[in-house]
Amino acid sequence: MCRGLAALPIACLERAKDLKTRLGILLHKPELGHRMGTSSKLQLGSRRRDSSREVLEWRESFDQLLKSKSGVTAFHTFLKTEFSEENLDFWLACEDFKKTRSKTKLASKANRIFEEFVQSEAPREVNIDHETREITRKNLSGATSACFNEAQAKTRTLMEKDSYPRFLKSASYQDMTKQATSRGISKRSHT
Repeated sequence: MCRGLAALPIACLERAKDLKTRLGILLHKPELGHRMGTSSKLQLGSRRRDSSREVLEWRESFDQLLKSKSGVTAFHTFLKTEFSEENLDFWLACEDFKKTRSKTKLASKANRIFEEFVQSEAPREVNIDHETREITRKNLSGATSACFNEAQAKTRTLMEKDSYPRFLKSASYQDMTKQATSRGISKRSHT
């Protein structure tokens, strides 16, 4: 965001982010003349190593999707089309951060994550409320593996309630499930 936007009320900034997301969705609607490139569809839909069962399990729960490396990749590709991949990138950075054992590395990683995703006007700022942002800022003074827990939970909830349902309805995921279902049927008919 621009430096001058810091003076605007939070509601205006949230509205601007909402408009950015909506424009991104409109740009990718087939009836508006723009289609997702075939390379993106191939990246999502034709990976043979994705088991049919695994692709179908992604719709059971958001946790199932996040447990799958290929599920995270497919979801990340989808989020790029919505210009909101920073939410997943932040969540993944927090998961990696929690595995850090060195106190010095913990502090430097915490600052890097905060500067990249959490602070106001960060280059890849995630959509969290002011209170959560301030709690996270205070947690940095004594960086522990839990200092991003609240911000990470809010971002996860946002993805689960907002982006994940759209992912499940997306043409890319629908293509993947059709392929997975047809592979499952063809395997059964050959046995």
